[in-house]
Amino acid sequence: MEPWGRPLAPREKLKMYGPGVLSDAELLAIFLRTGIPGMHVIQMAEHLLAEFGSLHQLVLAEFSALLAHKGLGNAKSAQISAVSELARRCYGSHMAREDAMLNPLITEQYLQNLLSHREREVFVVLFLDNQHRVIRHQEMFTGTINSVEVHPREILREAMKANAAALILAHNHPSGEAEPSQADRLITEQVIKACQLLDIRVLDHLVIGRGKSVSFAERGWI
Repeated sequence: MEPWGRPLAPREKLKMYGPGVLSDAELLAIFLRTGIPGMHVIQMAEHLLAEFGSLHQLVLAEFSALLAHKGLGNAKSAQISAVSELARRCYGSHMAREDAMLNPLITEQYLQNLLSHREREVFVVLFLDNQHRVIRHQEMFTGTINSVEVHPREILREAMKANAAALILAHNHPSGEAEPSQADRLITEQVIKACQLLDIRVLDHLVIGRGKSVSFAERGWI
């Protein structure tokens, strides 16, 4: 607060004390820039956070879901979507320089951002080089709210295209529960067996829930 008692605006507060001291609503207000008639930008930010449930859910919301909210036109919705994509690319660029198995938290955070908000099951493969750095990731298969059909042969085909030495598998559970099903374990075994034919290792399979995940490697299943 400035000497004469006026509360600092989010941009002023950031400039004086750094971004770490700002609340979620204050950070969001910086991107929103302006409020709407009868609602200050901070109030608008707080309202959006309450409506979506959290900053995480807001940032990862589909563009159409953002547009449906009062005050979020094309410009503001685009800004929020761009923040989400920047976060994904930041994690992606970090992963490309790191050993994915030595830094599992980075991998988990990246996959949480990529998958935890999806309304259908999505099966993703991270293709790794011989130093376990991510070459690229690919959303291989999309299913329903409680299942996804996975084809090991297609995974092998993409692995050969990427010249991958190893893979990390991942998929989400839209229910929010991360506990793997028997079907999850079965398809993992099938992919592992298929990859063994080409001497490609499956290092892990991560099942992504809402704010949590289960690692097959940590469970000793791989």
